[in-house]
Amino acid sequence: MRIVFMGTPDFAVTILNKLVEEKMDVVAVVTAPDRPAGRGQKINQSAVKMYAVENGLPVLQPEKLKNEEFISELQALNADLFVVVAFRMLPEVVWAMPPKGTINLHGSLLPQYRGAAPINWAVMNGEKTTGVTSFFIEKEIDTGNILLQKEMPIGENMTAGELHDKLALLGAETIVETVRGIASDSLTATPQSNFDLTQIIHAPKIFKEDGRINWKQPVQVVHDFIRGLSPYPAAWTSLTKDGKTYGCKIFQTEKTDLSSSDKTDILLGKEYFLFPTEDFYLKVSSIQIEGKRRMSFKEFQAGNDLTSFKVAE
Repeated sequence: MRIVFMGTPDFAVTILNKLVEEKMDVVAVVTAPDRPAGRGQKINQSAVKMYAVENGLPVLQPEKLKNEEFISELQALNADLFVVVAFRMLPEVVWAMPPKGTINLHGSLLPQYRGAAPINWAVMNGEKTTGVTSFFIEKEIDTGNILLQKEMPIGENMTAGELHDKLALLGAETIVETVRGIASDSLTATPQSNFDLTQIIHAPKIFKEDGRINWKQPVQVVHDFIRGLSPYPAAWTSLTKDGKTYGCKIFQTEKTDLSSSDKTDILLGKEYFLFPTEDFYLKVSSIQIEGKRRMSFKEFQAGNDLTSFKVAE
């Protein structure tokens, strides 16, 4: 089948690379337009575009997906199937175009965790299992008929970033299997209405301000919250020292059974800091104090004394 791939970030590159490795006929790639980024406002290309250029794949970068010129270019490709991974919401004139349909890969076991941040929310909510879903795109986002699902466990201390990378690999396998199943007409699409939709958990986009840590919660809740936002957008807290308040991002944690009820002091372990929660201290091994780079415990201890900080109220 002739395939047009649509995606933007690194997650999508993993899937695109697998399609190319499996010798599938990717006739073009659609990705975000180049944008100025950073302090120098240098023109930034998407990860998918960089991969496509390196591998000689034609690239389309429409500003507007309903643009007539773009629609004409898509139609001229005569694609049988569109594969969409971590891209923008498509208008019907696009997703309804190919005769075999348009499929999407989602980083959860749909219908659970529909939305922009399924990986983060699954970890933040303390889920033990998640997975990926391939499905046909329809009008309502993340609601199309399901083609394939693959599960994987979420480790006790696994961060959203670590889970992201594992799901990308699992997703690559799933998309290849899905494409082959569509080509051979061997897959049966299952409507999401066949699932229990009364207990749906959604996964909306997460913003920086959503990442503030509430230390007056049980250690398990705080631990899941922090790892669910690591490394991006990162959970953060406010620390006080000598009457001043500092922002602090936290990236890597582990639970302890050391009681911390009614405590605000940060303790020092052998290879980690101990932050107090509602019930037990939480090990913190990777932090970033405002104005400094991200550091491990040993790096930070070389030039700083975190024991003089307290968790701000």
